[in-house]
Amino acid sequence: MKIVLFTHPPFLEHQSMPRYANMLLNGMKERNHEVEVWTPKARFYRLSNIKSLKKWLGYADQYIVFPLEVWFKLRRSSKENLYVFADQALGPWVPLVHHKKHIVHCHDFLALKSALGTIPENHTSFSGKQYQNYIRNGFSKGKYFISISKKTKEDLHALHRGKIESSTVCYNGLSRPFYALSPFVSRSLLGKKVKMQLSAGYIMHIGGNQYYKNRKGVIEIYDFWRSTSSGKIPLLLIGAVPSAELLDLYQKSPYKSDIHFINNLSDEYINTAYSGAVCLLFPSLDEGFGWPIIEAMASGCPVITTNRSPMNEIGGSAAFYIDKRPADILPLQKWKEDSASILEKLISLDELQMKERIKRSVQQAQKFTTDNALNAIENVYKEINSIV
Repeated sequence: MKIVLFTHPPFLEHQSMPRYANMLLNGMKERNHEVEVWTPKARFYRLSNIKSLKKWLGYADQYIVFPLEVWFKLRRSSKENLYVFADQALGPWVPLVHHKKHIVHCHDFLALKSALGTIPENHTSFSGKQYQNYIRNGFSKGKYFISISKKTKEDLHALHRGKIESSTVCYNGLSRPFYALSPFVSRSLLGKKVKMQLSAGYIMHIGGNQYYKNRKGVIEIYDFWRSTSSGKIPLLLIGAVPSAELLDLYQKSPYKSDIHFINNLSDEYINTAYSGAVCLLFPSLDEGFGWPIIEAMASGCPVITTNRSPMNEIGGSAAFYIDKRPADILPLQKWKEDSASILEKLISLDELQMKERIKRSVQQAQKFTTDNALNAIENVYKEINSIV
């Protein structure tokens, strides 16, 4: 196949999307397909160092200059090309090739759903709403889609304004290898790295300050668990520097001396962190996929996560589940109590039960390999390439 891959411009400095695009690029090349990347260049974007201005100059590069470049390229491009969009957020470019063979990869629709007012935890500005509508109008011109979860597929069909001809779920694969390392060695290595005593283990969360990551819910569960349990193992929140709201909650915690924020932990220590943890506490309100769930499981770390799609799609029967954190204050106390009870249940497993849980976790993670993901994606590409 001859594949033209549309990607986010490098100057936006995204994290996960470039990894996904590179997986597609390298994976399809390894399968002997021709792949050419089309992406905007930083022409206007580089003209200013003012952050607010750079944003709008970047829009000019993406939505004025780049479409003109694509239009000229299409005039001399092969009719055999399959045009692949690495993310549905690239929707404004989809109309350029909607009458040709194409595939749009869909990750999550959280930004669009927020703009539509269906996610009360995340307010969207007026300009943000217009931008999301622009993206929606664009990907609605597409006909052929791949979603990373059943939940994402459901959202796509609810939000798409046109006719979908083909829609397939192809789960993500691990972007790099993770192994079940010795928990004792892992705790020692991580302890030396962060200068902490971690030999008794720790509860772990990993993620940023996005509303759906629910970092405050992690502290709320931990505080309730500590208040009702004899356990005293620490909580490590790995990821972004905490927000002001999260810091305020931390300062009010009676157990703040055992709550630790770890920022800028290099990738080489992430596998170690998972393997040394007693569990990953991952009570997300929503996710596009939920990478940490399979990363932790592959590392031999039991997982507690939210019992809703896609988290329960990824965790399967290997994870422990809690309800989604309620937005209203009245049911919040019950949520903390129930969630802390699940945490206590996991931590109280005996040695044989823990080994069995870890075994199931590793087996569950093996369903989400890069090869499995790329093979499924390639099959869809071939199908669309042959029928359109």
